Amino acid sequence: MGSAADDERDEVGVGVRLREMRRAAHLRLKDVAELANCSESMLSKIENGNVSPSINTLHRITRALGTSIGDLFAKPDAGAPFVLRQGRRPTLVRHPLRSGDGISLESLTPFEIEGRLQAQLHIVEPGGASDGLISHEGEEMGYVLEGALELIVDDHRAVLGPGDSFFFASKRPHGYRNVGDTTVRVVWVNSPATY
Repeated sequence: MGSAADDERDEVGVGVRLREMRRAAHLRLKDVAELANCSESMLSKIENGNVSPSINTLHRITRALGTSIGDLFAKPDAGAPFVLRQGRRPTLVRHPLRSGDGISLESLTPFEIEGRLQAQLHIVEPGGASDGLISHEGEEMGYVLEGALELIVDDHRAVLGPGDSFFFASKRPHGYRNVGDTTVRVVWVNSPATY
């Protein structure tokens, strides 16, 4: 079992890919940090794999780089690029004991197919929550498969259960958390692709 510091390390190599993207764009740490609203020190720690960023921070960094979270992950097999098999889909995992964590995002749509939709399976462990509210361009809809999810949109809160669905404009500040004692699974669709 690893230490708390090990639990915060970047296990999927996201930091290295972020650094490669930043360098390819000929941007300095300072430039990206300012655009992403984080410190240079934090961005450096993320790039070096010493800290694993929250999903919202990762979203801000990739947006500052003019890309998406999806571009950080492996592509599906070339033989059937329109299929992502169970157990082989790209997944972003966050540690369950840190703020804004306890969340896994499993891609349901291939990243290299540049369509208008992006679908993910959000898996939220008990106590897991998004890291504050986020807003961006587009629309979102979702369908709760299991668990109790509190969805926050603007100042409104709703607890959704299995079979419940939602839809909202992404420019409205939004976030969520697992308010139950079992894992939440939600099919979440964004248009345009956000992550």
